[in-house]
Amino acid sequence: MNLIELLKKIKRKILAQMFNLNYRPYTHTTVIFESFGGRQISDSPLAIYKELKKTHPEYRLIWVVNKGLATQAEENGYDYVIRGSFKWVRTIEKAQVWVENARLPQWVRKPDHVKLIQTWHGTPLKKLGLDIENITMPGTTTELYHQNFVKEANRWDVLISPNHYSTDIFRHAFGYQNEIAEVGYPRNDKLANSTEPQITALKRKMGIPLNKKVIMYAPTYRDNQFFQKGKYSFELPFSLKEFQERFGKDAVLLLRMHYLIANSMDISGFENFAYDVSSYADISELYLVSDLLITDYSSVFFDYAYLKRPILFYPYDYEIYKDELRGFYLDYQKDLPGEIAYNPIELWDKIECGLAQSNMSIDQRFNTFYDRFCKINTGNASKEIVEEISKFISK
Repeated sequence: MNLIELLKKIKRKILAQMFNLNYRPYTHTTVIFESFGGRQISDSPLAIYKELKKTHPEYRLIWVVNKGLATQAEENGYDYVIRGSFKWVRTIEKAQVWVENARLPQWVRKPDHVKLIQTWHGTPLKKLGLDIENITMPGTTTELYHQNFVKEANRWDVLISPNHYSTDIFRHAFGYQNEIAEVGYPRNDKLANSTEPQITALKRKMGIPLNKKVIMYAPTYRDNQFFQKGKYSFELPFSLKEFQERFGKDAVLLLRMHYLIANSMDISGFENFAYDVSSYADISELYLVSDLLITDYSSVFFDYAYLKRPILFYPYDYEIYKDELRGFYLDYQKDLPGEIAYNPIELWDKIECGLAQSNMSIDQRFNTFYDRFCKINTGNASKEIVEEISKFISK
């Protein structure tokens, strides 16, 4: 262990001890927001933040961010604390509400006066928590992972669910016993309320040509492909050169990697065709500008389906993923709302078909999927959660 690692370990122990102090809550109502462990200012926590900012200007709203996001927070006028700092411990321990979208470290203590709203971050396709029979992630065992997941989940006071299907899974996969708000994900409100002028404005902001179709590729990470604990690797399962040769005249490609994927995409030489949007804060805006989504086992397609646009699945390692890594809650080959390609040749053909479509409303299989997973959210989820927060604070 080198000196830097030793100092980090010592600081972590000090932070853990600080969480054990008996902090009194702020007299001024304070709500904490964190997205993907401080890696982003995004997702459902951001949607709830914006609604609270509008309806309750009297509340103090603070983002927890990693050091690299401090400039972004300042530029957007967000009040913030740096995750892992001593101020971070004092601030979140004295707040009344935490809004999170991912699990917290076990050593972070939640005081009794805190209400934790867990927005989570997707409708489950691949198995979660207790339903994963064999854990291959570094730094843990299957038994310890299960124990920690249940312990963490039951620190949540309210868990947001996007549909009844997810509610059932969350109960048994998380061993969750507390309240579930089945209202839809707040981050999807803008998908239900978008307009064409808004979409055009977003394309201009991102520098995307208005005369070209937009394809987004958004895969998930693989549990067995990692650099170290919490950091996974990923290589594109197709040739960018061939992709550009086939579709570059009429389309551009957005590459959206999972937040746990640590290595950046090398798009040198393809800058006018491929855009690495992995760090783009609001994935909903990426959905809005995209004409076709390509994914594998990521839950992004559940949200993208709100737009009733074509979705293509590219599970190039299907047998390994299904049998050796996670497994699925749905029948992957029957229940999905789109075509499946298992190799690059099939991928190119099905992309052409997908780009020729613009609206999936006349597809019966797609409509069945939409009714089951998307229909619940009418664009008011953020308002409903804000009402939940204000009720707790007024008690």
